[in-house]
Amino acid sequence: MTISQTSPAPEHPGAAADSAVAAILAATVHPAPGAPRGVVVDSPPGAGKSTLVVRAARELVAGGEKLMIVAQTNSQVDDLVGRLAEKGPDLTIGRLHASDGKPAAELSRYANVTAAAKVGDLLEQDVVISTAAKWQWVKTEARWRHAIVDEAYQMRSDALLAVAGLFDRALFVGDPGQLDPFTVVGTDQWAGLSYDPSSSAVVTLLAHNPEIRPHRLPVSWRLPYSAAPLISAAFYPYTPFRSGTGPDDRRLTTGTAPDGSALDAAIDEAAEHGWALLELPARHTVRTDPQAVAATAATVHRLLTRGLTAHSEQGSTPLTADRIAVGTAHRDQAAAVRAALLRLGVPVDGSVGPAVTVDTANRLQGREYDVTVVLHPLSGRPDATAFHLETGRLCVLASRHRHACIVVARAGIPELLDEHPATEPVQLGVTMKFPDGWEANHAVLAQLNEHRVQLR
Repeated sequence: MTISQTSPAPEHPGAAADSAVAAILAATVHPAPGAPRGVVVDSPPGAGKSTLVVRAARELVAGGEKLMIVAQTNSQVDDLVGRLAEKGPDLTIGRLHASDGKPAAELSRYANVTAAAKVGDLLEQDVVISTAAKWQWVKTEARWRHAIVDEAYQMRSDALLAVAGLFDRALFVGDPGQLDPFTVVGTDQWAGLSYDPSSSAVVTLLAHNPEIRPHRLPVSWRLPYSAAPLISAAFYPYTPFRSGTGPDDRRLTTGTAPDGSALDAAIDEAAEHGWALLELPARHTVRTDPQAVAATAATVHRLLTRGLTAHSEQGSTPLTADRIAVGTAHRDQAAAVRAALLRLGVPVDGSVGPAVTVDTANRLQGREYDVTVVLHPLSGRPDATAFHLETGRLCVLASRHRHACIVVARAGIPELLDEHPATEPVQLGVTMKFPDGWEANHAVLAQLNEHRVQLR
């Protein structure tokens, strides 16, 4: 008699996510005796980092705790304050800001939010939120028992050292696949040392506390079924994740028929498959390549004029300008795309009403759109520098979308990668980052090549 063996059905994504969150909250709110003082959570793009932070904060406060939250930018702080105020109207929230700065104006509509430049004016609040740059100047006689550090992989270890004396325990939440902390100061003298101030807060924390075992959020609720396998394999090979949606849960439909142009062909390809590569002829160009910039702007303009509709588990909504983003590697490229869009009559960030977001990968981190148009960092370049090959930069650009991503690039990038092998010096004690820029770029290009539309 033959006994057939079948593999167990995969756990439902919602159940897998709930199980992971429950374990994280238990370790944070009810730590076991002798447990490490830090809880680290690795999260892929769109896995619900902010939702986890809000839920952990509410449960800590419900247990009688007051806590501080550290974010990395003022926009992140304002976003968290708004989320907490909406999800926890029973909480009192303090928004600590710089003496010469003000929080976002929309926060004034929340009755449970108090803003102040001095922490002494906020000590009675359940939660106090500010940037790491502001927290490092705070002096208090009593420490907080609990802290939450949001986007912890964007935080440099020297910033963590500056605020670590303010709390006893902390929950660190971040995305290990995104851009590393940035510094303009040379750091070669610290390379390989466990206290390298340019390393991320999490890397240094784990180096000094090997008993900490990071938790992992296993599901991306942002990335569609078409994108999660590629992003997981290319950028998170050791911490794989999956999409929270199935192959038929999200669709893009067009309101008008294609006109036969390459732009419309790329839009239709992206609408059907989630990816499209709009490829220009191979050529070495200046960084603000006029043809690539024009193609990027024209693609966005055509996305809006064709009347697309985004269908998802959240319902069906028209694809408006505020649900589209353009990602670039450099600020001057972003400025060139903005100017090209304005010439086409497309509103861009800063305009009144719904507007297309145009920005660099650094500033698009943590943000989400229905459709993104990406100017490839290596398009038209004569060389492949460490900046343009940084894995996190490509990861951010390729993982902001809920429905589709259209990449604009000149042909010849695979050949460029093969002609420029790694030349960075090998330093003792420095853990090699994997996958490296070559590996990740080749993986992404192999996928995009199946959805290539040539623009002549």
